[in-house]
Amino acid sequence: MDEKSNLPPYDPPAHGNYTPLPAPGTSSRRLGGGGGGGNRIRRSRAIKLVTVACLALIVLSQWRQSWYAERAAPRLSAAQLRADLATCQKLQARPRDPIGLGRERNARYVDGGRPTLIRNATIWVGEPVAGTSEADARAGKGWEWISGGDVYVEHGLVRRVESDIAAGSLAPGTVVVDARGRLLTSGIIDMHSHAGVGPLPGLGGDEDTNEMSDDVTPWARSIDAIHPDDVQIQVIKSGGVTASLVLPGSGNNIGGEAYVVKHAVGRADGRNETSAADMLADPDRTWRYMKMACGENAKRVHGGVDRSPYSRMGESYRFRRAFETARNLVVRQDDWCRKAAAVGADNMDEYLPQDLAWESLSAVLRGHVHVNTHCYKIADLEAMVDHSNEFEFPIRAFHHAHQTYLVPEILKRTWGGRAPASALFADNMYYKAEAYVGSEYAGKYLYDEGLTPVYVSDNPVLNAQHVLFEAAKAYHWGLPYHAALASVTSAPAEVLGLGQRLGKVKPGFDGDLALWDSDPLSVGAAPVQVWIDGVAQFSDPVELEKDHRGPIRPDASLAEIPPEEPVVVESVLFTGVSKVLLDIPEHAAAVAAAEALGKPFSIAVHRGKISCVGACTVGGAGAADSNVQTVALKNGHLHKAFTAYGKLGLVEISSEDSTNNGATEAFTRAVDGLQLGGKVLGVAGRYGVTRAVSPPQSPVGPFGVSTAFLTTASTSLERGAVFASDAAVHYTLDVGAKSTGKSYAELFGELRRKLLDAAAPATNKDTANATDAYSEEAYLRRVVAGDLVLALSISSADGIAAALRVKADVEAATDASLRFAIVGGAESHLVADALAAAKVGVILTPLQQLGREWDARRALVGAPRDSGTVVDRLVAAGVVVAVGLDEEWRVRDLAFEAGTAWRNSNGRISQRDALDLVSTNVYGILGLEEPEEHDGAHFVVSEGDPLDIGARIKAVGAGRGKVSVF
Repeated sequence: MDEKSNLPPYDPPAHGNYTPLPAPGTSSRRLGGGGGGGNRIRRSRAIKLVTVACLALIVLSQWRQSWYAERAAPRLSAAQLRADLATCQKLQARPRDPIGLGRERNARYVDGGRPTLIRNATIWVGEPVAGTSEADARAGKGWEWISGGDVYVEHGLVRRVESDIAAGSLAPGTVVVDARGRLLTSGIIDMHSHAGVGPLPGLGGDEDTNEMSDDVTPWARSIDAIHPDDVQIQVIKSGGVTASLVLPGSGNNIGGEAYVVKHAVGRADGRNETSAADMLADPDRTWRYMKMACGENAKRVHGGVDRSPYSRMGESYRFRRAFETARNLVVRQDDWCRKAAAVGADNMDEYLPQDLAWESLSAVLRGHVHVNTHCYKIADLEAMVDHSNEFEFPIRAFHHAHQTYLVPEILKRTWGGRAPASALFADNMYYKAEAYVGSEYAGKYLYDEGLTPVYVSDNPVLNAQHVLFEAAKAYHWGLPYHAALASVTSAPAEVLGLGQRLGKVKPGFDGDLALWDSDPLSVGAAPVQVWIDGVAQFSDPVELEKDHRGPIRPDASLAEIPPEEPVVVESVLFTGVSKVLLDIPEHAAAVAAAEALGKPFSIAVHRGKISCVGACTVGGAGAADSNVQTVALKNGHLHKAFTAYGKLGLVEISSEDSTNNGATEAFTRAVDGLQLGGKVLGVAGRYGVTRAVSPPQSPVGPFGVSTAFLTTASTSLERGAVFASDAAVHYTLDVGAKSTGKSYAELFGELRRKLLDAAAPATNKDTANATDAYSEEAYLRRVVAGDLVLALSISSADGIAAALRVKADVEAATDASLRFAIVGGAESHLVADALAAAKVGVILTPLQQLGREWDARRALVGAPRDSGTVVDRLVAAGVVVAVGLDEEWRVRDLAFEAGTAWRNSNGRISQRDALDLVSTNVYGILGLEEPEEHDGAHFVVSEGDPLDIGARIKAVGAGRGKVSVF
């Protein structure tokens, strides 16, 4: 040990009444006078006394300093110390799901509200009948619609669900609603929405979805940015959605806190005030919610050579560093709380450690916050599961979650013993690298593994008004019927920790209900009334006439996943056909005769073309032997193959430039940029989209000359692969075009001048441009000559009016007879008569509009808010309409788009007319001739009604002598 370690822990004073001890070897005489033994003894005592006195002076000095310091220092607030001790109790008390049954009234109930009795409904309670085992319930047993049920709602709560509630037992003033047997469910819950924080129409001044100041912002709160007057809130509610989890965006790895809100706002919706606080689904704020995100977004937004995160490695560090900081705060707080409990808060010499920046993330580690994490890829999922185990916090749900179906074992390793739910889209994929791998069967795969699929909108990415349809498509692709309905009702309620209050129609639950015009999992289903906390939300709802109202009979065969790769044949015989929705002139009489008998009949195909309808045999298929494949159908339908207008063949992964033709400001021909054989086109062929029309893209939208081609071709050089090299001339005159620095007036004026110049005599033209057959000027000359249609991408009614004015001006000044088409057309219903008079067709992209931008703010959203939709109004006015793709993933859904238009048209559109919307109409609008191999060679054979949920495509005829059989 160091000798100096035994010295006193202080230095002797340098001055004062201190006499230093003699140095070794110094004569005693020099210190004090004469010699002799007595003198030495006296000197020794004196030294001892001096030493004791010095020590006493030192002790006194230290006591005086401590006494003065204590008197000078401010004392800690006893009230604050006691408040901190009370905070300890909150920190250490874990929340429990709030009860439903046992409440006398809903905490959201507004005094004066009248009770409601919904009589004679067909009720989906949201859970199996009592006594059903867990295994049976998961298998679908015990779930049923209950006919002739009554539901009584009082004080914002479902009080009674019985077969016949006596009128005499009701409170005075009860509102009675006759459901007339229609289907009643709990309100729909959307567990991933940005409604309110990203209000529509999208204006920069209102955009508050992401707090981009840092990659880690756990302190941000969506409630501070919710706009209660966002028009989306009312639109979303018209789809039966009564509650949503409003999350911050995914631009940051840790984006901040989310809140569950209900879509009732202000006095018109039965509330006392218009505020975000009044929208809270659980005013007690029992649970908190946190949004996190991993993968591409944070790298793209925040990453750079000198910024983090640049890679997924950087993202993991940012996560771990943030959790470490939060954990350190938790440790310091717990240490303080233990000490305060032991010695008493009044005796603490510091306050409870608190840090607003890390409070919410420390609450995550305490189990007070349900974590919802945006993760697509296996690498991201695995990293987040590892983080959960390292820092010991559960993950409630992975959102987007495209690849969760591939790795259920990773999800089951999440800390806490509860595997996260997967908050999914049914088929929205391909738009970026991490979304390129996905499956429409993901929900089924997850459910089969004992995991929980939940379907969400990511509004406004998808229109949350139709989030229920995501669940319907999940049922279509194999998720059991009961699980599909649960995926937007009871399952998200459970994941949110509100499973005893929301998501079911039973006593004790909130009075959030939706009454439907048809099965909620059918195509085009719409509510006829919606209640939130027992208050009807629509004073005069529009109700559509539907061809059926009863519930779907769950089809277990949908769980059988068809083969991905078809068998390609030249000849095949289909039996069990019940309906033909295809014009086959050479077989028209045979079709009429076969359908008139009312019995299933056969259709034979020989060398890829329909050769027989009626009593066909194997020999009738033109086969030399009996080896021709026979496909037996149940309720078989033969109908038109689909033609998609959009970006097919030019875009594979929209955010990955290397996979696409690209976007340019130059005037180009799409045929020169076709890239065939990709996954997206493969899916198109699989779902009956055999042909496509695609314009080249500029940074703001379509610009140049479109081309028409076969989606099943491997390259554009194959025979018949391109059947219209130059389909139409395209310009974009939508809101995005103004980003070029030009006004609408300038853009439309420029178009007018270009057309007038194209109509001028050739002698007035630049020689080089006049001789270039592929220049913009040359194609505009073909437009003014009537050879090509001018397709203008416009959303607003005023923009369409300006385009019609340009058309009239040019025609008045020249001998031209211009053919125009409108693409987009969100507000085209407002000028429907003018479009019809000018013989201008409309390609709606998409069919059901949300009004994302200012130019589309007056779009119709349909029942129960609007009487009719855009397509209804256009068809009624005599406008030829087609439905196009605004995004490539919708290529699976063209039959559903047609079905929605048909079922929600109140009889304005027939089933055949609806199929025309997604097939032949686009040719007429763009002035194209159908290819020579048309109806007899391009067809789809479905088992079941092709326009409804549950139909299965069994064969696709795509021309060139071949049929793909699935």
